[in-house]
Parts: sequence; C-alpha cells; structure tokens
Amino acid sequence: MPFYHQLGKIPHKRHTTFKKPDGSYYYEQLFGTIGFDGMSSLMYHEQRPTQVKEVIKSYDVSPKIAVEKNMLSLGIKGFSVPPKADYLESRTAVLVNNDCHIVLASPQESLRDYFYKNTDCDELIFIHEGTGTLRTQLGNIEFGYGDYLLVPRGMIYQIDFDTKDNRLFIVESHRPMYTPKRYRNWFGQMLEHSPFCERDIRRPQNLETYNEKGDFIIKVKKEGMIHEYIYASHPFDIIGWDGYNYPYAFSIHDFEPITGRVHQPPPVHQTFETDAFVVCSFVPRLFDYHPEAVPAPYNHSNIDSDEVLYYVDGDFMSRNNIERGQLTLHPAGIPHGPHPGAMERSLGVKDTAELAVMVDTFKPLKVTEVAMNILVKDYHKSWLDK
Repeated sequence: MPFYHQLGKIPHKRHTTFKKPDGSYYYEQLFGTIGFDGMSSLMYHEQRPTQVKEVIKSYDVSPKIAVEKNMLSLGIKGFSVPPKADYLESRTAVLVNNDCHIVLASPQESLRDYFYKNTDCDELIFIHEGTGTLRTQLGNIEFGYGDYLLVPRGMIYQIDFDTKDNRLFIVESHRPMYTPKRYRNWFGQMLEHSPFCERDIRRPQNLETYNEKGDFIIKVKKEGMIHEYIYASHPFDIIGWDGYNYPYAFSIHDFEPITGRVHQPPPVHQTFETDAFVVCSFVPRLFDYHPEAVPAPYNHSNIDSDEVLYYVDGDFMSRNNIERGQLTLHPAGIPHGPHPGAMERSLGVKDTAELAVMVDTFKPLKVTEVAMNILVKDYHKSWLDK
C-alpha cells in the first residue's frame, strides 16, 4: 500500500499542543520508518510512552543453523512443528538469511499476559488455521483462514485466538514490506489491472484506549534477543492517531489471479515485495486456454533466488505426494519443475483449486536444526523416473 488512515481524536495541526478535558496534555509520538523519510503515523498517548521501570531479563532466541550453504532441494513437514501454549515460544524458524526468517508456529493460547514488539522486522503472519483478533496500539483487526496480517516493525501487539488449533506461516523481514510498486500509479493508488485494490485491505478498527498505570510487560525482540521490559503505563493508551504506518490484513481469497492463453510466470502471483525477497499467492484459477497449452509450470532454473513454497490447501498439480502445511525449498542454481507425470496429468485440465504461499529470496537460505529434523526423506530425488 500504504494509504492514509485515522482513528480516534487528533489535533487540527501536528506537533501542536493537544489538551485533555482537565487541561493537562496528551503526548505525541512519531511512529516512523527509514529515519524521517519513510512511512509514519502520529500517535497521541494518555501517558508518556517512555516510562521504563525495569528490564527483567534478556535472552537469545536466535535460530540454530544446521546447514549454512544448502544446495539440496528440501521438503519440510510443517505440521510436524509441535503446538506450544505460548505464542512466542511456538514460533519456530526453519529457513533464514540476513534478510528474512521463515517461521512456523502453532500457538495454543492467546497472547494476553504480556505485549510483544519486534523492533528488527516487519512481520507477515499468514493464518493457515484459526480465527481471532490482532490487538495493536493502533486498533484491532479480526482475522481468519487465509488472512495475511502485516505488522510493521516496532508495533506493540497482542493476539486473541478463538481456539487452540492454530497454524501460522510467518515471514519476518528485515526490509520494509510493501505491495508491489508496479501495481500502483505515481500517486500510490492501485492500478486497474492490479490483482487486488484498496477495498481488499482491512485497516485497524475499534481502537482500545486504557489510561492505566502499573507494571506492564513488553517483550522486545532485537538482534536475535528478547528483552523483557516493565513499562509504567499501559501501551494501549492511544486516544487517536493518523498516518500511513499501521498494521493491516489482506485475505489470500481476495487475490484475483492473472491468467493467459499460455502458462504465466510466477511474478503474476506477486502479493508483497521488499528489495531482498518477494511473496506470491497461488490461488484457485482458470488454467491457460491456448488449445495446446501446458498448464503445469515449465522446468526453470533458479539462478538468482531460493524458492520456498508453503502448501496451504487444494490439489498441488505440479507436485506428487504433497501435504497441507508442507514447505519445499528449491535453492538457486538447481533447475526444478513438475514432478514425473505432473505435466502429462495437467494437459486438458481447465482449472486448479490449489492454495499456496511462495517466498523467493535473492540471497541463499540457511537451514535450521529444527527443519533438518522434520524433512521429507530424499525429496531431492523425487524427480527420478520410477
């Protein structure tokens, strides 16, 4: 995106006094990116947002790397990552580089006992299973199956889940995440041929404001560490805000696929971008309509990027023996394509019901110890003729 949004009460002019009914003042905070040159929002707090009472402890949560320089195509059984009660403890990195971490999570309980802030990364949280509400400083967003939740770095949030059965696919990005610039005109408005538009973006609503003092735990992630802070005022004490830097939701089901007479390349599925990787959405769509079209993707070489596919639901026509929640990694430098028989099966098929999320990184991904323990055996040999 982004586009302008406002919630609650704000003064007529920015950086001017804003009085409470009793004559005291609200406290302004700029929530900005890229110094003072990127997206930003202006928040207005009941209390000063700078009141740190204590830092309880700090501990390392960096993923443990098993393979630094991977050159094997890998299948990872994502649903083999065990559920855990705590939201942060459930988050398990499986593939990482200096630009992003690809994380799986199956939290069983809502994040309510503390608040969380990732100061290093934008977080793209894809909801595979579960429903609930993302609660943030800037308002709430209800979510369900197929939603992307984009939480900008530095945003303090909690999550309420409606059930214990939740499955999340998360991309933590050290680079700002945007919608692709080729979908937008020079004013920032989505173009007519883009696969989604502003109507599909769900912005925060229902601003919660708590003017409370006490002991409020905020777990802050920075450089692979969690620092547990105690703040003297409730972090959700904002009475109003406006700007461009805020969390939002976009449903994969609202992505309108781009199709053609012959097979279209993966960039037509692009949904988010950074300068270090892209995220694409594969959704139910009509197949190519040339009378001799081959609907299955052609064999191709990843010369410049590692390709990760997260399989959500449906019939993954280009792959054999793929399960829900499975990831595949096809590293740069090795050609890959349809599994044996997949090209032939696709001929004459009119449509597909597959649902998947793809992440293409421009730098190689390292494989964590957790990922190595949940691999599909000999996935790299699955293109051999039987």
